[in-house]
Amino acid sequence: MSKSSPPPGTSDIFADEVTAWLELENTARRVFSLYGYGEIRTPIFEFTEVFQRGLGNETEVVQKEMYTFEDRGGRSLTLRPEGTAGVMRALSGTEAMNGVEQRVFYMGPMFRGERPSAGRRRQFHQIGVENAGKVSPELDAESIAMLAHYLNEVGAGGFELLINTRGVKEDRGPAEAALREHFAAHIDEMCEDCRNRLERNVWRILDCKQECCRKHIDNAPDAASLFGESSRDYFKRVCDMLTTWNVPFKVEPRLVRGLDYYVHTVFELTHTALGGQNAIAGGGRYELTVPGFNKPVQGVGFAAGMERLLMVREAAGRMAPAGVTPDVFLVSLGEKALAYNGKLAGDLRNAGVSVALEYEPKSMKSQMRSADRLKAKNVLILGETELESGVAVLKNMADGSQKTVPFNEIQVELTK
Repeated sequence: MSKSSPPPGTSDIFADEVTAWLELENTARRVFSLYGYGEIRTPIFEFTEVFQRGLGNETEVVQKEMYTFEDRGGRSLTLRPEGTAGVMRALSGTEAMNGVEQRVFYMGPMFRGERPSAGRRRQFHQIGVENAGKVSPELDAESIAMLAHYLNEVGAGGFELLINTRGVKEDRGPAEAALREHFAAHIDEMCEDCRNRLERNVWRILDCKQECCRKHIDNAPDAASLFGESSRDYFKRVCDMLTTWNVPFKVEPRLVRGLDYYVHTVFELTHTALGGQNAIAGGGRYELTVPGFNKPVQGVGFAAGMERLLMVREAAGRMAPAGVTPDVFLVSLGEKALAYNGKLAGDLRNAGVSVALEYEPKSMKSQMRSADRLKAKNVLILGETELESGVAVLKNMADGSQKTVPFNEIQVELTK
């Protein structure tokens, strides 16, 4: 590996790529604000207990994938593997703990020690939303509808929405017994992880992607059919609301999501543009325990993987906005012209015009090549003749047209 390469599972994002990332971020700010959400920013590392208690010690994220270290005081800290636990830790200091609704969204890097592959990195980025404090099937449906709205806005349409119910904790005894009985009869044919999950957490088997396990998962009992009437009614209300809002969905009885804090609604959005690793976003309703509180915080939310959204956009031919291109490139022919253009550049930038120029004497041909490379929108040519006449030549690089502009009108011309 080259010394200039970043660590495995990470990547550098250069200026010409950042414009696409900014479009995802700015669209999130615009769309989520329509639903009353404000941005929150939490640390990229938390006390390890935040994730152990919030996600559950038995989850594979906590067991296998977290980047955990000790600080100088011997305290265990972990780079955030997902966004919800840290956001809920922050909101535990608000009225969300007393049932007052809080609407927030976040974006930024997450970290998991997974094997790098297409669409799966050790440092990856998510845009997420949390609605904390209240429990309502209508809020679940609104969260899903908002995610669909956002994906369509950023050019990631054509997804499939899968939804299911996890019920509540009181529902799970009979469902777990039925699942354990089914899988126990086939466990010798299943992967090592699923053999461990059978006793430790049988629900995790439903999330397995190994081919040797899928046929047995597909034939497993429908856990939701064993849930109580109130849980089934809750899920029906979510489905009815999505139908009312014309949000297409498919009920997927095997969908459980990978974290133990989920209750009631869970959902996942997949896209054919990604091949095998086809999930682009997902989430659900949760009850999450925050250190220092015995009562769990209630919420519903989702997260979308930014790298995966960019892959879907690229497959769909959605072009990113143009990168940083100067409004004008100042061509200087001679020392006096260079001195004049140095001052002019400052004046134009203060007026909001983006400017590029060479700060050392170069030929006209060399400077025009630089203007082409930077994709400058205009070129202003200034030499001895122009200094004497007080009129410069302004060339439009898109159509090749040019005109003369008096010095005192240059700023006006470029800020039209």
